Amino acid sequence: MEDPKPGCLCRSPGISAYCDGKENTPMKLVYLDNAATTPCCPQALAAVNKALDGPCGNPSSHYSVGYEAKQLVDTGRAQVAKALNADPGEIFFTGCGSEADNWAVKGTAFKLAAQGKKHLITSAFEHHAILHSMAMLERIGFEVSYIKPDSEGYIHPEDVEAAIRPDTALISIMMANNEIGTIQPIKELAAVAHAHKIWFHTDAVQAVGAIPVDVKELGVDMLSLSGHKFNAPKGIGALYIRKGISPWNFLDGGGQESRRRAGTENVAGIAAIGAALEAATQNLPARMEHEQKLRDYVIDRVLKNIPQARLNGGRDKRLPGNANISFPGLEGETILLDLDMHGICASTGSACNSDSLDPSHVLLSIGLPEEIGHGSMRFTFGPQNTMQEAEYLCDTLEEIIPRRRAMSCMWLQSEGKARVFSLKGEKQ
Repeated sequence: MEDPKPGCLCRSPGISAYCDGKENTPMKLVYLDNAATTPCCPQALAAVNKALDGPCGNPSSHYSVGYEAKQLVDTGRAQVAKALNADPGEIFFTGCGSEADNWAVKGTAFKLAAQGKKHLITSAFEHHAILHSMAMLERIGFEVSYIKPDSEGYIHPEDVEAAIRPDTALISIMMANNEIGTIQPIKELAAVAHAHKIWFHTDAVQAVGAIPVDVKELGVDMLSLSGHKFNAPKGIGALYIRKGISPWNFLDGGGQESRRRAGTENVAGIAAIGAALEAATQNLPARMEHEQKLRDYVIDRVLKNIPQARLNGGRDKRLPGNANISFPGLEGETILLDLDMHGICASTGSACNSDSLDPSHVLLSIGLPEEIGHGSMRFTFGPQNTMQEAEYLCDTLEEIIPRRRAMSCMWLQSEGKARVFSLKGEKQ
């Protein structure tokens, strides 16, 4: 793309850098990577501004501005608790969802190892915050069983139960997969764990704010969430810990968070995460319906119009805004760059693993061959997206996929159209 002309609006603050190079004609930015992160909603921005421009005190300080800051923290905690149907005393704020996952897994492992329980169960397609925590524990003597999902991306309770041992300390299964969007039977899985007196944790980072989440109905002992997945700022998460459950502290220091998580509270982040989650859950049915409509339009049109396109993960019990589609014969990174040139933001998988060229561990876990896994794209919709944007995505894919395939040796060979050359010339 050529450098924009000097008078182009894309040089103006707040305007997308995408343009067609013509003066005063910026190209609209179509953001379809809401599973990676989301823009702040007005309620979250207002809460941040109030916290940063208002009381400057430490919430632990015993004077007026400290009390004012503590009130913002208490309000945010109450809002998160209400959205999850939890008690405010069961909500503990963290720096992110990964910290919450690490706390639940490692805190439980170290706590129960003293009782001789050094076995943990998780799934093979968890977020790396869980998988890498499990790997660290394995390096110091713990044992982990990894349950494989079926070909549509679902974990079956009977498979989890079959892996339970007398020394099992924790079962951790994500509520919704961050790449393919499949929603797991958490209530049934938690019941299996409790039947064997085992603690149960779920990474609900992709689920909270996207679908209804009721910790009492689910019966979970611990649940992780992250604010930037539902229009709060980055850098604030939380761990729900049911009363009666006490994993070891992950951060030691002061007495914040009821002496469970040290460190001065992120007052602005806490105020914002509460406001954002309250806003997300107030209109959740309408939001889900809107995102599902866009998702289904893209899935139906792409599978109909682009040969051999494949939906990854089951169609039912899927996050409303998630469409993960493979385009055999192509590399996802190539498609990603083409989409970016058209002003479309998408993903080849988890943003937390975007620097890796390895095929997605999620797609491999459901049995997808490496060559197809390499050509997979994740499109995730939010409340701000429109049907016009969904149509534009499909228009763009229908233009770039055939063009790129016409240049792909892998695709042409699979179709029997590749020309074979030797030193003697082209073979017919």
